[in-house]
Amino acid sequence: MIEATVDRTAGYPLNANSWRKRRSVVFLRTLFRPLQGKLGAIIILLMLAIALAAPLLAPYSPFQPAYPERLHKPSASHLMGTDETGRDVFSRVLYGSRISLRVGIIAVTIALAIGVTTGLIAGYYRGIVDTLIMRVVDVLLAFPGFLLALAIIAMLGPSLRNAMFAVGIGSSTGFARLVRGSVLSIRETDYVMAARVVGAPSRLIMRRHILPNALSPVIVLATLELPAAILVAASLSFLGLGAQPPSPEWGAMLVDGHNYIQTAWWLITFPGIAIFITVLGFNLFGNALQDALNPRLRQR
Repeated sequence: MIEATVDRTAGYPLNANSWRKRRSVVFLRTLFRPLQGKLGAIIILLMLAIALAAPLLAPYSPFQPAYPERLHKPSASHLMGTDETGRDVFSRVLYGSRISLRVGIIAVTIALAIGVTTGLIAGYYRGIVDTLIMRVVDVLLAFPGFLLALAIIAMLGPSLRNAMFAVGIGSSTGFARLVRGSVLSIRETDYVMAARVVGAPSRLIMRRHILPNALSPVIVLATLELPAAILVAASLSFLGLGAQPPSPEWGAMLVDGHNYIQTAWWLITFPGIAIFITVLGFNLFGNALQDALNPRLRQR
């Protein structure tokens, strides 16, 4: 094993730890050099901070009605106005960030668990196992993701938990195909062949030698799938199949406000802006992460 390499810019040898540290510095520099990487990271950190601090930032309860104050316009006392039951829209948007981010994270986690596992098994064992798994994936891919989520919720019933599960199932197919393609090439490398020769069990080879080397594109896809999951979950809530009243989920807030578009524009404007900013932040960061993990685009 090579313990040292030469820094071409400084002209002195680097040990393994220094080399890894330098690679990390190069990766972070490449990730945050473009404006989209910086802006995406700022938006994501801001939304996470808002979600964590929502109980401290919200001036009113997001659930308690106040009928005498119903449909008040944005003002100093209610920054984003009030809804049809007098609840403060600003407080509900703040609390909605917690629900929407949780929906996206849990849905992508489900997709990762299913997609990575099935793709790893299919790509490593190939043969009949690969055929069976990928035919199931092909059947799921024949349905648009939103329609597949609708079908799953129709069987399980409308709820936020079922919406997260349905979105996760629909997103798992992309991870399965991506991981399978990576595993098919990695399993033929010399270090995997050497592990087989010395008698390493398949489970150990997949966990220690194959999976870590297939994670880079998976991380990028997860970053890009998270905003898609938030959008699909919001769409399901808009149709009444996701979060149920009085939950301050952004999609459900759009449902509550769509009947007042002409008389109370703020009911759909601010939840819509929140969805737009969150999705934009994750998309920008995902694109920057994709460029940073691409060795052809990485400047050394």
